[in-house]
Amino acid sequence: MEKYILSIDSGTTSCRSLLVDMNGQVKAVAQKEFRQIFPESGWVEHNPEEIWETQLSTIHSVLDNAGIEAEQVSAIGITNQRETTVVWDAVSDKPVYNAIVWQDRRTASICEQIKADNLEDYIYENTGLVVDAYFSGTKIKWILDKIKSDQPNVDLENLRFGTIDSWLLWKMTKGKSHKTDYTNASRSLVFNIKSLEWDDKILDYLGIPKTMLPEVKKSADYFGDFELNGHNIPVCGIAGDQQAALFGQACFDPGMAKNTYGTGCFMLMNIGSEFVSSNNGLLTTICCDAKGNPVYALEGSIFIAGAAIQWLRDGLKIITDSAQSESMALASKDNYDVVVVPAFAGLGAPYWDMYARGAIFGLSRGTEQNHLVKATLESLAYQTKDVLSAMEKDAGKSLGVLKVDGGACANNYLMQFQSDILQTDVERPENVETTAMGAAYLAGIYTGQWSADSIKELRKVDKTFNAEMPSEKSERLYKVWQKAVQRSMSWIEK
Repeated sequence: MEKYILSIDSGTTSCRSLLVDMNGQVKAVAQKEFRQIFPESGWVEHNPEEIWETQLSTIHSVLDNAGIEAEQVSAIGITNQRETTVVWDAVSDKPVYNAIVWQDRRTASICEQIKADNLEDYIYENTGLVVDAYFSGTKIKWILDKIKSDQPNVDLENLRFGTIDSWLLWKMTKGKSHKTDYTNASRSLVFNIKSLEWDDKILDYLGIPKTMLPEVKKSADYFGDFELNGHNIPVCGIAGDQQAALFGQACFDPGMAKNTYGTGCFMLMNIGSEFVSSNNGLLTTICCDAKGNPVYALEGSIFIAGAAIQWLRDGLKIITDSAQSESMALASKDNYDVVVVPAFAGLGAPYWDMYARGAIFGLSRGTEQNHLVKATLESLAYQTKDVLSAMEKDAGKSLGVLKVDGGACANNYLMQFQSDILQTDVERPENVETTAMGAAYLAGIYTGQWSADSIKELRKVDKTFNAEMPSEKSERLYKVWQKAVQRSMSWIEK
């Protein structure tokens, strides 16, 4: 029987499952969206049980659609939205609150208190992260505080914390495995990426019991067995979505970088085995070497990218699907007088302003729907330039080519504008499923199916976009963007 790797890709808006054959080809894909819950302004939640049920349904669907039996799946890799926080009761097997999503801003006041208590520098020096509501640590504290208030007799010893990978693994192994990998742990705000251990000082400050926390393992390792249709399938790879994409792009060596255009937009550069702090608003985080072992990366996190295209579809209802945005942008008059700053969840790197909010500038009586669509697409490219400029300063060199992936990189208008605004070549692979492929590769590395060299050979380039816009025009447009960003910052008071 032909064997396959099952890649589980649990994203921010949908769950996906891919079957990858031993030649690194995607045999089948199943995808299903789940609800986005917005209880208050700036709050974003998911139902953890719904995520599990949605993910499980895609697993069954992808096998059924491909006509594959469970016994043909040799291993499973998991990749997931990072920072999103689930707390559940190990006895009842139920979440004690909805998952608080990485985009959620409710813990901004906790972050301000951390800064007031002068813990900000310690956190940055030891976790590589800035103090921001983006990360898991303050979300855990918020949930614990709420549970203590609503259920004063709750037994904290029974509570477990996990990002989505740990939650899925718990459900898949029927509570036998409470584990995560270094890449996900490094996004928690409570994990010391120098000692590679949970940080007691930060845990004590936030009031988080160590008993809640998962065991941390390297990204290519044995995490437990998933019983599917009577067969035990080992989970052999786990990585947060952005680190999985870096692995899927074969960025195994220091200096190699990629940019993923998903719900958010995330650029990572592998910097090797030495911890390096950013001087330009970036994060230091953990990624994987060619064997799935932890090494360091610089990261620029953009909170809203593909989510802005969803806003055009679901909020403004001026497009019916994301593919329509390309034709509308191309139909727009080439006057570049509208700028959209999609700071719906604050601004990430390199600004780190929790209080920024989305804004549209340059509106006139002649502004049409096409202008708004084009400006929204262009905002993804501008934000990428913000991050790349900071990364080049930290690295002390310019990138010769930017490797891209994620759903939005299929948009040719966006990719051409990205190359124009960067004045850099943009390289799109044939298989843009690099996040899911990274998870599959990690599982395959552990089982011995693939090596670093074979993964490099599997990666094929679909198209390289070269800058066509004069550099003077590119610089002028970027200055307008920077002015718009400054005007959107700290829109609401602390």
